[in-house]
Amino acid sequence: MSALTLPCPAVLFDVDGTLVDSTPLVERAARLWAPRYGIDAEEFLVGAHGRRTSDRVADFLPPERVRAATEHLDALEAEEVEGVTAIAGALELLAGMDGLPWAVVTSMDPVQLAARTGAAGIPLPEVVVTASDVNVGKPDPSGYLLAARRLGVDPRDCVVVEDAPAGVRAGRSAGATVLAVTTSHDASELTEADLLVPDLTPIAAVPGGLRLSVHPSRRG
Repeated sequence: MSALTLPCPAVLFDVDGTLVDSTPLVERAARLWAPRYGIDAEEFLVGAHGRRTSDRVADFLPPERVRAATEHLDALEAEEVEGVTAIAGALELLAGMDGLPWAVVTSMDPVQLAARTGAAGIPLPEVVVTASDVNVGKPDPSGYLLAARRLGVDPRDCVVVEDAPAGVRAGRSAGATVLAVTTSHDASELTEADLLVPDLTPIAAVPGGLRLSVHPSRRG
């Protein structure tokens, strides 16, 4: 199968589930945290991936309790990074991004981002957008729009790389082409993405864009 090239002036990456796998850490923290608030941890985790912690907490608790509960969960997640690893192909892809601008747009706060990327050996680019930089988290496109603006590119020309339904929706709402990896969600949950690949191993940066060495699944 011949390679597919996606022309773009910049690539906008999600982090958790896309570049970094921190699932064991997140699940451990949620199971410690949830009983204190009368929340079923498994129910909480089902819709948590790809969203800001505060937004998911607000689905379960009244507004006056969200901030303290969010800080508690963030603190539990920050206590350790055991089990955090790089997603397959992430280190190789980022090492080869020479000349192709890129940014990260994450639902994590800056402390979480630094801890998890550090544990996984993932480098950070000059343009980083975290939960602290936007008023509304994914699936709102604010983070991707801000990253594109900071890079000085049109978001409609960019490729967004995501793994979660909320992030895919954010990328599409920003007008970008969305390439989804099925590292944390089944393909059936990522049908809004333009293209689907299993992980980052088939992706490489080339002058002016990304090259996919496997034939991806297409939306629709």
